[in-house]
Amino acid sequence: MKLAGKTAIITGGGRDIGRACAIRLAEEGANVAINYFSSSEGADNAVAEISAAGGRAFALQGDLNTQEGVDTLVEKVVADFGGVDVLVNNTGGLIARKTIAEMSLEHWNKVLDLNLTSTFLMIKACLPHLKSGAIVNLASQAGRDGGGPGSVAYAASKGAVMTMTRGLAKELGPDIRVNAICPGMIDTDFHNIFTKPEVRKIVENAAPMKRQGLPVDIANLVLFLACEDSAFITGANVDINGGMLFS
Repeated sequence: MKLAGKTAIITGGGRDIGRACAIRLAEEGANVAINYFSSSEGADNAVAEISAAGGRAFALQGDLNTQEGVDTLVEKVVADFGGVDVLVNNTGGLIARKTIAEMSLEHWNKVLDLNLTSTFLMIKACLPHLKSGAIVNLASQAGRDGGGPGSVAYAASKGAVMTMTRGLAKELGPDIRVNAICPGMIDTDFHNIFTKPEVRKIVENAAPMKRQGLPVDIANLVLFLACEDSAFITGANVDINGGMLFS
């Protein structure tokens, strides 16, 4: 197993990409700590699935925009599993589509906090316990191309995650590798909520792979970046979009 004896934290792990990452890393032997904000059913089901397969996992509700939420999660991970080897920063979201003209400062700050500040807080809290291992940040294709209509704040936050990833790779190497993933259109609640079905169909038809991505596609890439198979990769922002964008 590629992560036998290792401990992984998955933030935003109650549904979609985060849940798929939790299951996939557990399949490769990792102890898994799942953070969630509101998706308790999905997080609890993931823990049950991992436990039934002989793995170790727990789920903990918490707001990772707050120091208290971050510290409570990391302290429980260290108490239960003894340390941290892999951190997957998946917490994030668009919140709502708003143009700059429509956008309040409150909305801007909320999006930046959700996608960027939570990543900063989790990395800082984990560092004393992450003596070696890997950090995998979830960025977005929007960080490369600016995103769709009304997603300037989201795209800016994900672009910042990409730049943070590069800087941290230099700051934390050689013991800790830091990479990010830039998903394109993945079949998740994000697009169920924010993207019209006809737009999703257009993207599917235009993509060389002729389909949307699946959460497990992302989870497989997260596993690769989290384990020693990618031992010489750090500071990379890896595109996974079915060929819709080449960087």
